Amino acid sequence: MQEWAEYAKFFAGLLAIVNPIGAIPVFIGLTDGQSAMQRHRTALLAALAVGAVLLAALFTGEAILGFFGITIASFRVGGGILILLIAVSMMHARLSPAKQTDEEAQDAAEKASVAVVPLAIPLLAGPGAISTIIVYAHRSPAPLHYSVLAAEILLMALIVWIVFRAAPLLSQRLGRTGINVLTRIMGLILAAIAVEFMANGLRQLLPGLA
Repeated sequence: MQEWAEYAKFFAGLLAIVNPIGAIPVFIGLTDGQSAMQRHRTALLAALAVGAVLLAALFTGEAILGFFGITIASFRVGGGILILLIAVSMMHARLSPAKQTDEEAQDAAEKASVAVVPLAIPLLAGPGAISTIIVYAHRSPAPLHYSVLAAEILLMALIVWIVFRAAPLLSQRLGRTGINVLTRIMGLILAAIAVEFMANGLRQLLPGLA
């Protein structure tokens, strides 16, 4: 069982990388033309999909790594590099290509339903979020450890639902500048987490560095 400070750090990192506030402009753009009821349904489906994908990563991530013969140390370094790239884009207030490419954005605009793809996957529950969960899940095999992480993932899904439900109001209150400022702060937090992931992974791969 990890210290509670570690669980708080995990949640802060997950909140930074999922970044539902930063996804508000995308959500509003993709649901333009929908009625209020349709928009609320999209928000609910997106939140449920985020929770389902991240829970699947929590309980099956290590098994998938084992199947491909990938060590957790290598995954920490690789995941850290990916998260750092996302963080750099966030600090420039841009959507990282690791989350959604221009082609995917154009394809999304033509879809009738956008809740699962691209909102939940890969915009919110993308490779960075999945990597973060797998790395933290590896820290302890205790059932309580997994239960706490699962509870935090469900809380994240609830936050996604609340933010998307209130997206028009939040967009008006925060404005584009406010959303960009919050995104940059989240990016800075994420960069620090990415460096820690890479440092821990390199220490395991190259013990002489320690």
